[in-house]
Amino acid sequence: MKPFFITTPIYYVNDKPHIGHAYTTIACDIIARYNKLIGNDVFFLTGTDEHGQKVEKAAIQSSLEPKDFVDKMSKNFKDLVPFLNCEINEFIRTTSDKHIKASQSLWKKLFDNKQIYLSNYEGWYSVRDEAFYTENELIKNNEDKFIAPSGANVEWVKEESYFFKLSNWQEKLLNFYYKYPNSIKPKSRYNEVIKFISSGLKDLSISRTTFNWGVPVPNNDKHVMYVWIDALCNYLTSIGYPNEESINFKKFWPGMHIVGKDILRFHAVYWPAFLMAADLQPPTRIFAHGWWTNSGKKISKSIGNIIDPYEIISEYGLDQIRFFLFREVPFGNDGDFSKEAISKRVNADLSNNLGNLVQRVCSFIKKNCNSIILNTSNYDEADNNLINLSIDIFDKYKFHMNEQKIDKSLKEIFELLTATNIYFDKQAPWDLKKINLDRMNTVLFVSIEIIRRSTILLYPIIPESCEKIFNIINIEKKNINYNNYNKIINK
Repeated sequence: MKPFFITTPIYYVNDKPHIGHAYTTIACDIIARYNKLIGNDVFFLTGTDEHGQKVEKAAIQSSLEPKDFVDKMSKNFKDLVPFLNCEINEFIRTTSDKHIKASQSLWKKLFDNKQIYLSNYEGWYSVRDEAFYTENELIKNNEDKFIAPSGANVEWVKEESYFFKLSNWQEKLLNFYYKYPNSIKPKSRYNEVIKFISSGLKDLSISRTTFNWGVPVPNNDKHVMYVWIDALCNYLTSIGYPNEESINFKKFWPGMHIVGKDILRFHAVYWPAFLMAADLQPPTRIFAHGWWTNSGKKISKSIGNIIDPYEIISEYGLDQIRFFLFREVPFGNDGDFSKEAISKRVNADLSNNLGNLVQRVCSFIKKNCNSIILNTSNYDEADNNLINLSIDIFDKYKFHMNEQKIDKSLKEIFELLTATNIYFDKQAPWDLKKINLDRMNTVLFVSIEIIRRSTILLYPIIPESCEKIFNIINIEKKNINYNNYNKIINK
């Protein structure tokens, strides 16, 4: 078993969870479940980012103390995980004692390695993005005022600050990414990161003094850590850092991060630099996915078109939404979320293709064969062609899943299901019943066998629906793995 560590970003608790949070968490669950089925030892982490000026302001607006506010908001994100049927190993909170200890230890390591120095910061800062921007990154709005590329307001900040020597790591980061080009996916995001690093890296302000809701800087409690050095350290905290000899740390680090494209820079530039500066390995892969719009419009709280995952799942069903999110658009691209698109996609694939095939085959077997079909191995060319197609598609499916191309994996599965529907119609077991019972039995067996294989491949994406199909065709959950995919069952 190979160790496999996968993480969502930790979610900022200044507001309730929305469909974007659900999308990232489900993506990680799909990848985690896939890796379990191929036999890997998986650790799946998610959690909440609970420090920073934005959280402090949200707490004040709610008339709550920051800790009471984050306790309340973090629970919303934690409760969402089982609702999405995601199998995590840990839910981490950055206000936990173990995380504060880990992030302070990371700071000390960077300081001892002479990667941190005290100076003064003066420049543009966005509270909403928790990010500093150079003037050439800013754009002007309709009122001729500077705003961040994200559209967030910026303010001119001048204060004492600790700095991380990011400029020292420009060439080392480029060399790392040239050596390991697959460590950032998709390719467009890799190119984006290379362009940003090549344009020149400046030392990074990593502490603040204008608010105090954060992890105190070791040996200088006038400062709290800049939220990103604190937040990013969660990935290490969860597996035992600062004890680098702990079983989980030695087993699982480095891992894979799935993030939204808006926080790619923090994960693909700042985070690897922090790690290398602390004598730790960078992540194995950072996959940055796109954003969702709502019926063609940008999702925005001000517009009032936020998609509540509880509401949309209650209306359409969990597996239906899990399927739609990853069948509709290539993982990594932006996508449009509309009720019309959900209905169209679910009806075409899950109902008319998968559901129709299972219903027709299984009801025929129940009615005509006393629910029992035996493998006679009397296969003809049509049978062998379908079985061989399933083997070929399995190889393509694994290739795409290993590259996080979930949509392409799904396309392969539904190519197989479409071929099976065509096979079933052409072989017409209802006619064979009258003239050739042995041939009818073979056709039904091959059809059930391909349903079994297709369901195994679908299991990471729509696990609840697949378990129902496994119950119908009498396959125990313990036997669901990819090692026996090509082993034809006998009954």
